Amino acid sequence: MIFYKQDLSDIQLLDLYKKILKPRLIEEKMLILIRQGKVSKWFSGIGQEAIAVGVTAALESFEYILPMHRNLGVFTTRNIPLHRLFSQWQGKASGFTKGRDRSFHFGTQKYNIIGMISHLGPQLGIADGIALADKLQNNKKVTAVFTGEGATSEGDFHEALNIAAVWKLPVMFIIENNGYGLSTPTNEQYSCENLADKGIGYGIESYIIDGNNILEVYNKIKQLKESMQKDPHPVLLEFKTFRMRGHEEASGTKYVPEELMRIWATLDPVDNYRMFLLDQGILTEEHDAILHEEIKHEIEENWAIANAEPEIIASYSEELNDVYKPFQYEEVSTESESTNIRFIDAIRNSLDQSMQRHQNLIIMGQDIAEYGGAFKITEGFVETFGKERVRNTPICESAVVSAGMGLSINGYKAIVEMQFADFVSTGFNPIVNLLAKSHYRWGEKADVVVRMPCGGGTQAGPFHSQTNEAWFTKTPGLKVVYPAFPYDAKGLLNTSINDPNPVLFFEHKQLYRSVYQDVPIDYYTIPLGKAALLKEGNSVTIIAFGAPVHWALETLAKYHEIQADLIDLRTLQPLDTETIFASVRKTGKAIIYQEDTLFGGIASDISALIMEECFEHLDGPVKRVASLDSPIPFTKALEDQFLPKDRFEEVLLDLLKY
Repeated sequence: MIFYKQDLSDIQLLDLYKKILKPRLIEEKMLILIRQGKVSKWFSGIGQEAIAVGVTAALESFEYILPMHRNLGVFTTRNIPLHRLFSQWQGKASGFTKGRDRSFHFGTQKYNIIGMISHLGPQLGIADGIALADKLQNNKKVTAVFTGEGATSEGDFHEALNIAAVWKLPVMFIIENNGYGLSTPTNEQYSCENLADKGIGYGIESYIIDGNNILEVYNKIKQLKESMQKDPHPVLLEFKTFRMRGHEEASGTKYVPEELMRIWATLDPVDNYRMFLLDQGILTEEHDAILHEEIKHEIEENWAIANAEPEIIASYSEELNDVYKPFQYEEVSTESESTNIRFIDAIRNSLDQSMQRHQNLIIMGQDIAEYGGAFKITEGFVETFGKERVRNTPICESAVVSAGMGLSINGYKAIVEMQFADFVSTGFNPIVNLLAKSHYRWGEKADVVVRMPCGGGTQAGPFHSQTNEAWFTKTPGLKVVYPAFPYDAKGLLNTSINDPNPVLFFEHKQLYRSVYQDVPIDYYTIPLGKAALLKEGNSVTIIAFGAPVHWALETLAKYHEIQADLIDLRTLQPLDTETIFASVRKTGKAIIYQEDTLFGGIASDISALIMEECFEHLDGPVKRVASLDSPIPFTKALEDQFLPKDRFEEVLLDLLKY
């Protein structure tokens, strides 16, 4: 192995040695503790330290790094106190996740490190969002994101590199090619000779680097960073290295040929760099022994601190209170003149005024810039706010959602428009596993609103007509909003944008141009989690949201004798159970009306809640009315049969007979 000092001083060379030695000695300690049963799981990075240390040392402490679970050197090079790392691995309270997640599945804003989730791919999209925020501020920062050769097979890898290339984002995409994805060798992972060759397809520069040579890593990163600062652009870096331990300690390495292990053992990044420094007279055996003792003492001292920390005591309130970032709702009322506008105009009005109110708000989506979006809601926004803030995206929902998270991490607000709610399925993973869990896991907000044009009645068929709110009401950490009227749409969207938590905002597209209402011209807000009581009566409680609210009103207009409480939920998560229970206790009967298919919809949960909390007040069964349990069809006759409009009247009249 050949080391080139270039212009590095002896002090810098020794500093790099100390930085690469520390994670190695920590790992050796962890392997002992594993055998002693004092650590439950460990993902070893032995043999790969030069990459994490070299990259981190070459970047500034204020630049974001997104590591994986074999990148201990990122954390130690950023000088995180070891006792906090040890507490994290042991599930103690002074770790970074309060015992809610393990190993390196965490981030820390203090050290500008954003940890992974097990699904790997969204990490790359987050880096895009972080880098976009830096580019918008023109602050010359570079973002580095790690992934393994196995994860390059994920769609998120393609999406993130494509976005970075199109938007010219200063991201270093770092592939640690260590030979195996768990036990699957590279020749079963991909067929190209080098992963760096993939850069050609994205139109970005790429390099192959000896991942076991600390000086080659450090010097190349320094060089590339200077280039990226002058001219922001992404680079793809394939670091050739090897994993000397198993995927995790329990898996072992029996699947690796012995000869391959022997070859890579001779290329050990710590031993080879140490020999180089000794040969150059930069390091002495005595100094090396002192460094070993100093680091080992630091490890033992910090391990004792973490070991002395008591185990976490479970608390219902603390667990539930951390699902969402606390949000102090600011009521903004207005006495401004109102104008009679459509539902779609109210959405547009909210976006316009919120973009003016929040200068750090970015809107992203397919065709939303000059074209104005599939429904023309953002038409003219480019002229008002510019293409930096109103951004067309490639067709890659997953990476765009992840980029929204990256923007949030780096001080921005993001709105992601799904062209149709149906298409959110290709962005499902980062919504339910990244946005929803980030605050609970490590206290990081996900200031992202995902707009969801949804619903049937327009003969758009199975892929453009779903109302899929139940996919998300089940997931703790998400808020779900579903207005039925223009006034509510504007006020609730304003609040959703203000809220630092992730919000799925459903907009029924059949209502866009069919429903009018007087709406204040000026900005105002409506609290989430508060239903609206549209009609009052004593005979039955009707609970609905979205288009079924209007369908219920049409039915009640035919039967003036029916005295019903009609509740428009407006927000599905958080759910206004207080209003629901108070009404049912008064009327004694309840019917829940949704457009979604019946089985597994939110009507089922509301029905169960009513049975549990209001059973003694009921004078009849709780009824659910919903669409057929089939995909939504195209032809009008079939769609009319699918939707629940005709069935609601029959079920309502039958319920009133009890």
